[in-house]
Amino acid sequence: MRTRGHTPALERAARTLSSLGEHGMLWIAIGAVAAGIDRPRRAEWRSAAEAVALSYAVNTGCKLIVRRRRPTLPGLPALASAPTQLSFPSAHSATAFAGALRYSKLGLPVVPLYGLASVTALSRVYLGLHYPSDVLAGAALGSAVALLSASPRPGPDESPARRRRRSPSFGLPRCLPRRQPTLRPTCRRGLRQAAPL
Repeated sequence: MRTRGHTPALERAARTLSSLGEHGMLWIAIGAVAAGIDRPRRAEWRSAAEAVALSYAVNTGCKLIVRRRRPTLPGLPALASAPTQLSFPSAHSATAFAGALRYSKLGLPVVPLYGLASVTALSRVYLGLHYPSDVLAGAALGSAVALLSASPRPGPDESPARRRRRSPSFGLPRCLPRRQPTLRPTCRRGLRQAAPL
């Protein structure tokens, strides 16, 4: 990709997208905006954005372990700068696919999210900053981090709304009415039988 399909307009677009995706900031910003709009689910959006940041941190650790150098082609320097010379895996790809997975689970459209993530990953190869295997490994890593960091949703009986609606029984028989002060006859008999002699 570094040697084919290059035009000044495409190179500018790829550099712009690459710059926006640095350190996962584009995807963190998407989560922050969604959290501001969807206030009832603010905590869920914040958790999804934190998964993007976590994927970046894990990716950085992998780079320091693998220490693969960025591609070099004689006479064809990279078309954009990078903060380090470590290549594997791609942090742009990891954060993009982590964000796409978590945000799609919260209701954002799947096709645009994964389209943007794929274009972001391909732009890194297009600019000569990564090998194809770098972006594939980054996509797999980001998706794995996003899945593993997702907290399970509470079941119907454990939802906060139902927990708030539920009132303690303090061990009394279930036939006791919730809000009525008087007891039914059957309840009186049950209480007399349960009372200590």
